Amino acid sequence: MLSIEHLTMEFSSKPILEDISFLINRKDKIALVGKNGAGKTTLLRLIAGEQTPTSGVIARERDLSIGYLPQVMMLTDDSTVIEEARKAFEDTHDIEQRLENINKELAERDDYDSKEYERLLEKHDEYQQIVNNLQPQKIEGETERTLLGLGFMRTDFQRPCSEFSGGWRMRIELAKILLRKPDLLLLDEPTNHLDIESIQWLEQFLTDSPSALLLVSHDRAFIDNVTNRTIEISLGRIYDYDVNYSHYVELRRERHEQQVRAYLNQQKMIQDTEDFIERFRYKATKAVQVQSRIKQLEKLERLEVDLEDTSRLRLHFPPAPRSGDFPVIAEDVMKAFGEHVVFHDANFTIRRGEKVAFVGRNGEGKTTMVRCIMQQLDYLGTLKTGHNVKIGYFAQNQAALLDGEQTVFETIDRVATGDIRLRIRDILGAFMFGGEASDKKVKVLSGGERSRLAMIRLLLEPVNLLILDEPTNHLDMQSKDILKDALLAFDGTLIVVSHDRYFLDGLVSKVYEFSGGKVIEHLGGIYDFLQKKNITSLQELERKAVTAEAEQTQPLQPSTAKLDFEEQKRRQREQRKLEKQVTETETAIADLEKEQKEIEEALTLPQNQTDTSLFERYEHVKRQLEQRLYEWEILSEQLTQTK
Repeated sequence: MLSIEHLTMEFSSKPILEDISFLINRKDKIALVGKNGAGKTTLLRLIAGEQTPTSGVIARERDLSIGYLPQVMMLTDDSTVIEEARKAFEDTHDIEQRLENINKELAERDDYDSKEYERLLEKHDEYQQIVNNLQPQKIEGETERTLLGLGFMRTDFQRPCSEFSGGWRMRIELAKILLRKPDLLLLDEPTNHLDIESIQWLEQFLTDSPSALLLVSHDRAFIDNVTNRTIEISLGRIYDYDVNYSHYVELRRERHEQQVRAYLNQQKMIQDTEDFIERFRYKATKAVQVQSRIKQLEKLERLEVDLEDTSRLRLHFPPAPRSGDFPVIAEDVMKAFGEHVVFHDANFTIRRGEKVAFVGRNGEGKTTMVRCIMQQLDYLGTLKTGHNVKIGYFAQNQAALLDGEQTVFETIDRVATGDIRLRIRDILGAFMFGGEASDKKVKVLSGGERSRLAMIRLLLEPVNLLILDEPTNHLDMQSKDILKDALLAFDGTLIVVSHDRYFLDGLVSKVYEFSGGKVIEHLGGIYDFLQKKNITSLQELERKAVTAEAEQTQPLQPSTAKLDFEEQKRRQREQRKLEKQVTETETAIADLEKEQKEIEEALTLPQNQTDTSLFERYEHVKRQLEQRLYEWEILSEQLTQTK
C-alpha cells in the first residue's frame, strides 16, 4: 500500500529521521509514538506529501487516497457546519472521471491475465461501488451521523462555522476526512479537542473502518483500543512492534535494557582503549599498538541509546493547609448566558480530601462551573467555598496566557515571593528547565513545555483545593504519568476537568456528569461511570431516535459473495507477499549466522584475542541477527494469520 525506503530528513544539517524503512499495509492500525520532538509530526507530513525528504523514497500505490488531520490547520469560516461537512463529497466528480478513464482503458486492452489488468478491474469495482453508494439521501444521513458522533447537536448544523471555537472547527475538518473514507488516515492528536463520548465514538469508527491508520496520540486508552501495531521513533531511528501500545511498553522496556547494557559495555571499552592510548602514547615500544587502537576507535560504530532520565522531573505539591470539611457546596446553582441555560438546579457537596472529575460533552458547562466556583462568573443559587479554602487554578488556556516575550526564568521570577526567589533556578532545573533552557523565551517553547511552566507557577504557593481544567493537553505520556503520581500524593481536594480516561482512572473516586443542563453525581471511578452510562444511555429517547435514523440511512453494502471474493483475492496477494518476505528474511538470517560463526571461530585464535575491531564486528552482526529474527517472527505470525 505504502512503502518507506531509506528515508532521511534533516533540519539545519541535523537528522530528525535517519535511514528509516517500513511498510504500511491495508487495514494496519498503527500508533506512532516517541518523545516530543522525536519526529512524529514530521513523518506524517512527509507521508502526506506536505514536505520533501532529504533522501529516500516514499512509494505509494497508484490512486492511493490519504486523509491527513494535522494538529494545526487553516480553517474556513464562510459556510455553515453542514455545508462545510458536505464538502467531503466534492471529489465525487473526480471519482466518476476516474471510473470513465478505467472503462476506456479496459476496452482498449486485451492482456486479460496480467496483474495490471486485474488491478484495473479491482479499481473499477471499488470506484463503481463508491459511486453507487453516493446517493444524495445516503450522503446526508452519513454526514449527519458523523457530525452527531463528533459531538455536534442538530441545532448546530445551520450555524456558521465562525461561531465555533478552533477546537470545534477542527472537529468539522475531522468529520470531512472521515466522510471521504480515504485508503490511509493520518491523524495527529485527533482527541485533543474531543470529549469522552466523542472519543468513544471515534474509537468505534476507526476500529470498524477499512482504512489503514497511522495515529499520533497521547491518549493511552484511545490508542490501545484503536491500534494493533506500534512504531516508535527514537534518535532518528524506528522500532516496529506488531502489538498494541500496552504490550509495546513491555517489549520496549526489555529492548531498552539490552540497549543500555550494550551501550555501557561499549563505553567501558572506549574508556579502556583511551586509557591505553594515553598511558603509552609516548613510548616507542608501544607506538604500533597505540596507532592500532586509535584507528580502531576511529572506525568504531558508536552505539546510541535514548537514556530516559525521569529522576529530575518529580512534581511535589506543597503540603496542603487544612481546610474546612466541605471545600465546595453547591445549592440550586443555575447559570445562563442570555436565553441559553447552561445548567440549572445543580446540587453537590465536595468533601475535604476528595478527588473528583467533571466530565461531559464540550459546551455542557464544566468550565463554566469551574469559573463559578472561582467567582469569575455571576450565577443564581448558592455556591460556597469552605473555611480556609485556598484555591490553585490551572485554566484550560493557562499555557496560552503566558507572556511569550518573557524568558522561562522571568515568568517564574515575577510570581515568586520570599525565600523561593533564591531557589528559582533549582525549581526550574527540577522541571527540566535547567541551564540554558531557563533563558529561553516562552514563545519558542512547545505546548508541553508551556504547560509544564504554567504548572510550576501553580506550585509556588501551598493550596488545599486544586482545580485543573484539561491539565494534560499537550503533555506527553511520560509527563502525564508524573503529573498523575503527584496528584495521587496531593493531600488536598482535587477537581479535575479532563477527557483522558487513562489519566482519570485510579485518580478520582467520584464523577460529576454535565449533561442536558443537569449536574449528575456518580460514585466510583471513571470506568464505573462509563459502564453505567452505556446501560443508562439505552433509555435516552434522543439517542434512540438518532440510532433509528442511522439505521434508516445506512448505506447499502456490497453483496456478501462479492465481499468474500474480494477478500479472498486480497488475502492471496498478501499471502504471496508475506511468503516472499519470509524467504528473503530466512536467507538473510542464514548469511548472518554463517558470518557470526566465522567470527566466533576467528576469536578463538590467540592472535585475535585483543582485536577490538573483530569484537565490534561480532556485536554488529549479532545485533543485525537479532533484528532479523525479530522481523522473521512478526512476518511468520502475519503469514499464519492469512492462511
